[in-house]
Formats: sequence, C-alpha cells, structure tokens
Amino acid sequence: MAELITITDPDDPRLHDYTNLTDVELRRRREPAEGLFIAEGEKVIRRARSAGYGTRSMLLTPKWTEVMRDVIDELPAPVYCVSPELAERVTGYHVHRGALASMGRKPLPTAAEVLAPARRVAVFEDMVDHSNLGAAFRNAAALGVDAVLLTPRCADPLYRRAVKVSMGAVFSVPYARFDSWPQDAGTLHEAGFVIAALCLGPDSITLDELAAEHHEKLALMLGTEGDGLSRAAMNAADKLVRIPMSAGIDSLNVAAASAVAFYVTCRTP
Repeated sequence: MAELITITDPDDPRLHDYTNLTDVELRRRREPAEGLFIAEGEKVIRRARSAGYGTRSMLLTPKWTEVMRDVIDELPAPVYCVSPELAERVTGYHVHRGALASMGRKPLPTAAEVLAPARRVAVFEDMVDHSNLGAAFRNAAALGVDAVLLTPRCADPLYRRAVKVSMGAVFSVPYARFDSWPQDAGTLHEAGFVIAALCLGPDSITLDELAAEHHEKLALMLGTEGDGLSRAAMNAADKLVRIPMSAGIDSLNVAAASAVAFYVTCRTP
C-alpha cells in the first residue's frame, strides 16, 4: 500500500515532478530528460497504469483520495495529499480534476518495429499543437489505426495536454519517432506501405477513390497546422489525396481531417 503523505509547503522538493506544469517549454525539456510524464484525471491515470507505465508518485486533493483508493492500495509509490490551493500554487493552474500522477516513460520502439504488424498507419508531420495531436491519437485509437509515426519536430504525445485531450488514447496506439524526415519515408516503402498524403493539390484523388483501391498496407500522412504537408513529404508520397469540401471551405482542422481519413480508409478490407 502506498503511503499517503500530507504536504502543506508548495516548495517541498517531493513535489518537484509537478511544478510549473503550464510552462510548456520548460516541461518539454524537463519531462523527456527526466524520464517522466504527467497523467491528469482518474481515467487517464488508470489507463496509463493499465498500459504498463510505472507510477513515480500521485498528487491528490482530499476528495480524490477515496475515488483513487483502490489505486492507492496497490501502489508502491508515494501519494501526496494537498489542498486545492496548494495544488494550484505548485502546478500553476486550477487542477479541477484533483488527481495527477507522475509516470515513468518507456523506451520508444523503432519505426520498423511498429510497422511490422500494421496494415493502417498514420504519419504526423511536424504536428506541434498538443491538443490537435492528442485528438488525432484519440481518432487513431477509435477508428482502427494500427500505429502512428511522428516526424522529429512533432510534439510530444506524452505532454500533459496531449494525453488529456486523447483521454489516454496515446497509451493504446503504438508509436515511434523517425530520426530524420523525409528520408525515413523509405522505411514505409520497405515495409510494403503505400503512402497517401492528405493535401489540396490539383492532382489529388478523393479519399473515396483511395479507399476503393483497397491497398493492403496504407500510410496516411497529415501535416502541420496551417501549412499542411511539406513539399518534400508530398514528393515522398505515392498518392495525393483530398477530402472533398463544400460551401467554399478549403480544408478541415488537421484533427478533424484525420478522423474523416481514418474512418474511410481503416474500415476497408
């Protein structure tokens, strides 16, 4: 059983993992370097634990100690109980769900390892918005994507905001990060994947036309917010694909586009 420890000092060094959670640049440097990430909310914490991530500690406000009692009872790590006011001072925001956990990261697999058993994969190029990345991971998990590949500049799927928006779906979809891009696009071809780039190009086919081709292995590439895919990524693709638009709208938000693309292509045999 974990030890339940009441803390009243916001500068207590035992709370180090939870300090300044709203400082994105600081946390982006600290968390991977220290081998941790933050899970927020009961469901996300439970899903992280179910996915095999080890718990370094938990930070709970009093009303959440009973909700999380079963986790506390089996946890070897310390559980810190703090007031809502102290939690806000430490983290930098109002922790309205009242439950945070510092979790240990796992080593990432290689691209080849996640591609080996897959038939439908997503490639996210330079997707830097954590909310969009979290939503895209949730779409991937819900709609049958087998794995996700990230380019080197892509945001961290285990950053707190991405994990929260995904509702823990980042724990259920295997993912890897390319070392270089678009040079590593060749890894997809070596694994037998047809690469389809979602873009607005005049030579693009529709998503329905792509689905009708019934590719055994298909990789869907989606680009960064605003600019979309780079020219180099599109040159590496085998197909240029578009989602037909109406009412004078030229494109969808990348997370919304991923949902449409996954739904249409991942249910084809």
